[in-house]
Amino acid sequence: MKREIGMMEKQTLIFVYNADSGFINTLFDVAHKIFSPATYECNLCAITHTATGMREEWREFLDQLDIDLDFLHRDELQKRYPQAVFPLPAILMKHGNNLSEFIGQEEINHSQTMSELKTLIEDRLAALSEKN
Repeated sequence: MKREIGMMEKQTLIFVYNADSGFINTLFDVAHKIFSPATYECNLCAITHTATGMREEWREFLDQLDIDLDFLHRDELQKRYPQAVFPLPAILMKHGNNLSEFIGQEEINHSQTMSELKTLIEDRLAALSEKN
């Protein structure tokens, strides 16, 4: 259910990848995913993206979520929220001006499939909705 403006502070899920932004970094990440996927440091990216972009199943899942979404790389998180210190990758919840860990590094890294990650997100959002 969408909230009316002014009724409650807007909430946003922020997906933070354990990788830096930029063209050169992207090239290195793509090569790493292709040649040494077992040592790639961002399970969030590994589950949700191929070497060439976001998986369609993931995009469709995100499109059906009833919450604002934002996507950041670790360097972008540091620039935008210098006070934020979370092990990455992470999914954060922004509520007003506050950030909190919504799904942490350990849970993301424990997820083996996109289905597991999607279920984790849906369950947390449902629990959050029940509280409000």
